[in-house]
Amino acid sequence: MAFPLKSPSRADLAGQCVKCGLCLPHCPTYALAGMEAESPRGRIALMADLAENPGQTGDFKHLDACLGCRRCETACPADVSYEQLLVETRAVHPPDLPWPGKAALWLMAHKSVLNGVLGFYRVVFPILPARWRPLPRPEAATAEPAPSRSRNAIFTGCAADTYEHHARRALQQVLRALGDDAVIPSTQVCCGQAARHAGQAARAATLAAVNQSAFSGFDRILVLASGCRSALQDTAGAAVEDAMVYLAERAEQLHFRSAQGRHVALHVPCTAAFHGSDQATQLLLARIPDLQLSVLPNSGCCGGAGLHQLGDPSRAATLRAPVLAAVPEAAEVLLSANIGCRLHLSGDRPILHPIEFMAHYLE
Repeated sequence: MAFPLKSPSRADLAGQCVKCGLCLPHCPTYALAGMEAESPRGRIALMADLAENPGQTGDFKHLDACLGCRRCETACPADVSYEQLLVETRAVHPPDLPWPGKAALWLMAHKSVLNGVLGFYRVVFPILPARWRPLPRPEAATAEPAPSRSRNAIFTGCAADTYEHHARRALQQVLRALGDDAVIPSTQVCCGQAARHAGQAARAATLAAVNQSAFSGFDRILVLASGCRSALQDTAGAAVEDAMVYLAERAEQLHFRSAQGRHVALHVPCTAAFHGSDQATQLLLARIPDLQLSVLPNSGCCGGAGLHQLGDPSRAATLRAPVLAAVPEAAEVLLSANIGCRLHLSGDRPILHPIEFMAHYLE
């Protein structure tokens, strides 16, 4: 099975760019470096050259440094399919990943091993020095109810399989309040998005084939991680919906008790903003009475960006700083709908998927 690609050639995709520069203020790496090579326009020029001259070799570090956040696409008047161009170019010219990124990619493609590693990490976490704690401590495993029949399925992902136990239970709790439910297929694997962005098209295709089989027979796949939605939408073989969008369409049936003035902050991941699920999240949170909600200003990508927090932790930390600085001191909890962002933004303040917070106030 070949990973599905749309029809235009890479040269055609690059040719969509009219070089207007409206994308530049939206690009996190351009904001940091201030140089054309670190901008979408500069990268498109390089990718156009690589399409015309595919035999080139050398250091493509500026292309490798792209976060794949798609913020440029939201600002593009010419509707350049930047992510498609990036993925297809990297399939021919894979980025030079440091060893933590390579190790993470392998583990993400071998879910049982990844879960075992994260289980061990949870046990030894208290005795590890701070520099050996690249990720927060995983949640304790909890039994997840398995309904006998449902046409809905829940996607668990790779790292999220361990880190999102509570969010999945919360989703099932809210679904039951709607008289609905969902199954969690045990044979599903990583969505393949990280592999796609790393130029590993064959690995992404293998993961897609496994997921097609795992979700065969379901009408709908509900996704908690906004970052996984795009890859699944193209490959899973069933309708894929962001869980927050699915619930927002049924919001009138949900009733919540008062939050008694509690103050929370909402981080909008790049992927949620791109697909519009941030609006669904805000609509649902607005139904909780007496909740003070602060939506963080658009200060750019948080730096999580798939493998970026492992591959370039220094720059990832630089990108994270303004996001965390924007969180009001009064906010007791930070909410974010993407697992990669939550792992990267975790710190002294609790950080939850919005659905975990909602379920706590469900009547």
